[in-house]
Amino acid sequence: MTDLRVGLVGIGMMGRNHARVLRSIDGLDLVAVADPAGDKHGMAGHAKVVDSVAEMIAIGIDMAVVATPTIYHLDTGLELAAAGVHTLIEKPLATDTPECQQLVDAFESAGLVNAVGHIERCNPALVALRQRLDAGELGEIYQVATRRQGPFPNRIADVGVVKDLATHDIDLTGWVLQDKYRTVSAHTAHKSGRPHEDLISVTAKTVGGTVVSHLVNWLTPFKERLTVVTGDKGAFVADTLNAELTFHENGLIDTEWEEMATFRGVSEGNRIRFAIPKPEPLKVQHEGFRDAVRGDASRIVTMREGMRTVAVADACIQSAREERTVTIDQEL
Repeated sequence: MTDLRVGLVGIGMMGRNHARVLRSIDGLDLVAVADPAGDKHGMAGHAKVVDSVAEMIAIGIDMAVVATPTIYHLDTGLELAAAGVHTLIEKPLATDTPECQQLVDAFESAGLVNAVGHIERCNPALVALRQRLDAGELGEIYQVATRRQGPFPNRIADVGVVKDLATHDIDLTGWVLQDKYRTVSAHTAHKSGRPHEDLISVTAKTVGGTVVSHLVNWLTPFKERLTVVTGDKGAFVADTLNAELTFHENGLIDTEWEEMATFRGVSEGNRIRFAIPKPEPLKVQHEGFRDAVRGDASRIVTMREGMRTVAVADACIQSAREERTVTIDQEL
């Protein structure tokens, strides 16, 4: 089978990771990189480095990966769609829901494979968590709580913590639950002098009734990436920073006190840390996109799904600004 010719737009910090992985995957040939700043770190390999997307398209590519700042996603994506190029765009898909809709319309109307780089769906801990939830190992699911905290990354300048970080938690929560957000209530803070928010606390509820909370910031002097799913049989803790999944079993509290006999509580039960395979998530993501271009789209996050995530993020920002609970448009 002939290798797919790949173009990469942007070879900054994240783009360099994309270049490294794209060059390592069977069936892909990174032939062009578009970045007006050039390839300062020599990560393009044999790929031709050009200044513009138009020059990259002219070289001849089957698929593209967009790893530019979010403010350039719309124009870059529309140019690639008009050229008939299957495209994966880094998350968030665009700066807001209307821009996302333009990208969805452009790629879907052209019949092109389209994807968003929500890489947490490829994290081994969350893949294993999703499999175990699907198998009913937790019973009824009550709550999902995530914590995504750490210092400010200097590479981010065009969006706040909601679009950059919270979109990870919004997407992964909907994916592991196979459910959609119904309402969100959020509070933000601006503590570091930047124009965008650097802290958010979100409380939400899904269509299926699961209670959700997200704690996200750029103000914590340590890095934390945790997803806790609590249910009838206990709680799963997915540490996506270390790709580890642990199950804390629910123990039942027996009581002989007649007045309390109908109250069911829990106590600490067994704890199991699962041994799980740990492939690199970015490689898994690009293998899934390669397979989608070849006809199997079962492992990608579509732009329509990415738009839904941005819509929830927009609702969180609106909720914080207006100090009220916001209901998500279920038609998106």
